[in-house]
Amino acid sequence: MVAAVIISICVLLLISYFFDITTNFTKIPSVILLLAVGWVVQQVSGLFDFVIPDLFPILPLLGTIGLILIVLEGALELELNKSKMRIVRKSSLMAFAPLLIMAVGFALYLKYEWGFNFKESLINVVPFAVISSAIAIPSAINLSASKKEFVTYESSFSDIFGVILFNFATFGTVITFGGGLTFLWQLLLMIVISLIASLLLALLLGKIDHHIKYGPIIIICILIYEIAKVYHLPSLIFILLFGLILGNIDEFRNFKYFKNIKFTKMNREVFHFKEVVIEATFVIRSLFFLLFGYVMDTAEIFNTDYLIWSGAIVLTIFVIRIAFLKLMKLDIKTFLYIAPRGLITILLYLSITSDQLLPIFNQTILLQVILMTTLIMMFGLMFTKKDKKNEGDKPSKNEKVNKEIAEA
Repeated sequence: MVAAVIISICVLLLISYFFDITTNFTKIPSVILLLAVGWVVQQVSGLFDFVIPDLFPILPLLGTIGLILIVLEGALELELNKSKMRIVRKSSLMAFAPLLIMAVGFALYLKYEWGFNFKESLINVVPFAVISSAIAIPSAINLSASKKEFVTYESSFSDIFGVILFNFATFGTVITFGGGLTFLWQLLLMIVISLIASLLLALLLGKIDHHIKYGPIIIICILIYEIAKVYHLPSLIFILLFGLILGNIDEFRNFKYFKNIKFTKMNREVFHFKEVVIEATFVIRSLFFLLFGYVMDTAEIFNTDYLIWSGAIVLTIFVIRIAFLKLMKLDIKTFLYIAPRGLITILLYLSITSDQLLPIFNQTILLQVILMTTLIMMFGLMFTKKDKKNEGDKPSKNEKVNKEIAEA
């Protein structure tokens, strides 16, 4: 039995790797294929009466680790300098404004039209308003470097803002001005803690001479994230800041406090750390979506009783999105479709307690919204021409450093 499980996992991960390779040509997000494979495994196991224990409780564990690694991987690739301020402002606004408008607007609608409590309505709506970086970032592989960078920023910011808004909605028993100030204080405290911890971890990475160094750093990141989460702090901010600081460690060369740091060695360590994070992210992300596909209930996917709610949520997502893309003068043909719901939506939904979960927000709607938004993104990208890199484009700072280290 153990051998069969190990063989199955290895085969499924190799299939996932094949999907990752072919995504560049088929433009089909690997997530869709992973969900399909997980679902097929479920049908086959049922057909041959294989006894498999309930795997649903494992989802939050894999999802949390996957979210940490995905945001960390994305942050490590982002540049932090004056030339990037414009894209940071635009992407953060594009991530925050639609999220807030959809969450508050839908919550108000549920309050005044259906009589639900506003706080509980907000808690239930927020998961559906967040773009999944776990799906968006890998799916942007065929876009130009600048557009892919925007998708990475926007989806990562959306994850963070979504978690912050969700934490705020679940903070205390009612939403009050005093509660808002307390939560703001916690947010600022988390930013300070994140900056200090990130710098210490970055220095630690450069100082460790033991042959095992990257694993412990990742473990410490997960540990800090979970401890902060226990105290209801927006812990995802730490992951983002740590990735940004580590990926832009060269920016600290001119600070006198860091004059004794060997930046050449540090860049080499960061390069190898990125490789470890990318490999680990692939494994965890693949296992998560394979497992999610496996536990999906076929009856819930095709349940038409809640289709009007799922459709209304999806329509709201894209109406608000197209309005802001036009307002901010962004490429609608490219960015309109890249608004999938996925891993972060599942994690936040599973975090809602039974007494706060509204009857209309069930797993049927969760599955349908995820599948609909992901399929819309898939077909949108399939009919979008592959971007060509302009000959005049200069390689980014990270690309230069990575190339130098790889050639060394």
